[in-house]
Amino acid sequence: MKTGWIFGGIAAALIVTASGCGKSPSGPVTLFQWQDYMEPPFLADYQKAYGEKPAITIFADEDEAFSKMRAGFKPDVMGPCYYEFPRWKEAGLLAPIDTTKLKNWDKISPTLKNLPGISAGPGKVWFVPHYWGNTSLTIRTDLAPEYAKSQSWDILFDPKYKGRVSVMDGVDDTVPFIARMAGVNAYDMSEADWVKVQAKLRELVPHLRFVSSDDTALAQGLASGELVAAMSWRTTFASLHREKKPVAYLNPPGGIFTYVCGLVMHKDPSNEDKALALIDSSLSDEAAVYTISHIGDEPANTGRCPRCPTSCSRTWASSATWRPS
Repeated sequence: MKTGWIFGGIAAALIVTASGCGKSPSGPVTLFQWQDYMEPPFLADYQKAYGEKPAITIFADEDEAFSKMRAGFKPDVMGPCYYEFPRWKEAGLLAPIDTTKLKNWDKISPTLKNLPGISAGPGKVWFVPHYWGNTSLTIRTDLAPEYAKSQSWDILFDPKYKGRVSVMDGVDDTVPFIARMAGVNAYDMSEADWVKVQAKLRELVPHLRFVSSDDTALAQGLASGELVAAMSWRTTFASLHREKKPVAYLNPPGGIFTYVCGLVMHKDPSNEDKALALIDSSLSDEAAVYTISHIGDEPANTGRCPRCPTSCSRTWASSATWRPS
């Protein structure tokens, strides 16, 4: 998300559109998705099947995406995360997805296919798992070697590194993260717990260089040494690691936060068959390999792990803290 919530509330994020809102029922379907997940490998099977590219609209923030759809925007396929899709369902924006029409459904990890709340009845789901990733701290191991050893998130509050750390700008990232550091479950907070978390957040602010969820800004800050530690998704770490930068992704005692993002279908798709084909295209083997090798997340499709450049066999469920719906 692209919001400066710590310093003044949740601001509206910029939505960049690559196509108009209107479409003919016989024209391409529209994908409403995070930018990384509308690259050619995710669209290739759809294009082969229909000889056309889908229309594309990028969102940078799920709150703004939700508001845009509530205001009347009607994409066909959308890419929210697991913690977000129930709100879209409850608002009446979604239609069930027939998994028997998805050739790649059986390649999805059984754990992900059985996430609580996604079933819409026999053979149908509200949410098709697409990929998963983590939220933790990426650190410069040469600049903070003691934290590479301890794996502790306490570096955010260490006076030694004041002004050289950053956190993400989404409330669904930073609040649970800091709450956990304060010994509070952000998903089951009492009023007293929230007061405790607010105090911890106020304590954090003077330590921050900046607040951002932008992968480029975080990677540049860490690469230059402007930042010693940055709260980030694993994708930031992955890009720096590919560049041979001295970085580590911290996994403290108790594990790190894990999120799952997926694909949903609008209640009124312009063409249901095309919408399902676009969902299936995003789950392809080619897309799975691209997810690991170019983005740094892990695909829900585990059927082609031998082709993956890094191991798909990491034990993630046991070391992760789920964001509940």
